[in-house]
Amino acid sequence: MQATIMYKKPQVLQALRYHFISKREIKLMIIIVNVFAIISAALFAYKKVTPLAFLVSSLVWIMIMLAFWWWLPSTIYKRSVTFKDRFNVRLEENHFFIDNGRGSSKSWAWREFSEMIETPNFFHLYFNPRSFFLLPKDAFANSDEIHEVRHLLRERIGAAKGEYAESYPNKKPDA
Repeated sequence: MQATIMYKKPQVLQALRYHFISKREIKLMIIIVNVFAIISAALFAYKKVTPLAFLVSSLVWIMIMLAFWWWLPSTIYKRSVTFKDRFNVRLEENHFFIDNGRGSSKSWAWREFSEMIETPNFFHLYFNPRSFFLLPKDAFANSDEIHEVRHLLRERIGAAKGEYAESYPNKKPDA
């Protein structure tokens, strides 16, 4: 199967947000910061802390949320040339091929990917927990092609994870 990839900034930013928010350490930090904010609000309501302490804790909460929601994805998007380029991809039984039309090409055996996560607009193909390739769903002509790609990725990389994984359970081929 072949497709041409062109990234759309709003979709990429959302995919990067999903990537960051789905990491265990970031989830834990967000939970801790939210608990801290709730406790500081309660202590302020019971007049156990000064308004300045409550203001500082609120600013810390706002800054951390903005960092994960806006600043971090924007920084990654701006620094990456990949998201501004156009690619041709080819998905075959044993390999994933990509080239940018200017002579630069790369291929990976499916075993080089550790996992696949499906989000509303992308298939996230992970090499390791910090390195991944975003395969946009809108690069494919219709829902049948997306289903074919989903099936191939699940078969070659492994069980899908993510919010849409339960919607499309793995099916075993008919014998």
